[in-house]
Amino acid sequence: MIDEEIKSRQKPIGIKRGIYLLPNLITSASLFGGFYSIIASLDGEFDKAAIAIIISAVLDGLDGRIARLTKSTSKFGVEYDSLADLIAFGLAPGILIFTWALRPFDRYGWLAAFLYVVCGALRLARFNIQINTIESKRFNGLPIPAAASLVAATVLMFYRFGHEDITKHVTILIMVYALAFLMVSNIKYYSFKELSLAQRMPFRLLVGVILLLIVVAAEPQVMFFILTLGYAISGPITTLWYRKAKKAEVQQELQHRER
Repeated sequence: MIDEEIKSRQKPIGIKRGIYLLPNLITSASLFGGFYSIIASLDGEFDKAAIAIIISAVLDGLDGRIARLTKSTSKFGVEYDSLADLIAFGLAPGILIFTWALRPFDRYGWLAAFLYVVCGALRLARFNIQINTIESKRFNGLPIPAAASLVAATVLMFYRFGHEDITKHVTILIMVYALAFLMVSNIKYYSFKELSLAQRMPFRLLVGVILLLIVVAAEPQVMFFILTLGYAISGPITTLWYRKAKKAEVQQELQHRER
């Protein structure tokens, strides 16, 4: 009788049946955007492939917020979201940038595309294991949706200025290597998780947001490229600024002790 009770206690708890529908549907839509982007890239429709990645990025930002608002977060949702991100923001941009700009570079081109994909996978894996150990307002390394958005924005900006054919620019090759490095680096990026539309904000912030939306509406391709590029370089700039400020603070403290 005692042995049976011990065995019953040692039985693993079964997985809860059922999943939260709404956030996982949004994640599935984001995954579909990434899959469609791959198909469009293979068909040579690079602008459509870039737009699909941007739509996936928007949906990726929504699924997590909706899950938190509706209290429908789950381990399944987190794992599914990571797998969808790897396709939509890792594989899809890698194929897009290779078929559009890196193919003429031969092995240096496809190696750059592969490095982007593998660094994106490493970025997601590291994020999953550090999600409860690092501060929520900072990302450790460039988020993979931001890297994918910059790739898509670059394609759309070239289309804006009439460069619709397959291109060959060494700056794009360098950009892909740089994005791969930034994703696996320890450079901190602001996460915007503390911003809430339900909180009271200064009136000038509302005016600033409206002006920004007007400028974006006037030149969406150019402004989207500037915004994504600005976010990508904001990490190294703020990291250097913090290090410089901390070094100056340490020097001041040493001088104060010497006195």
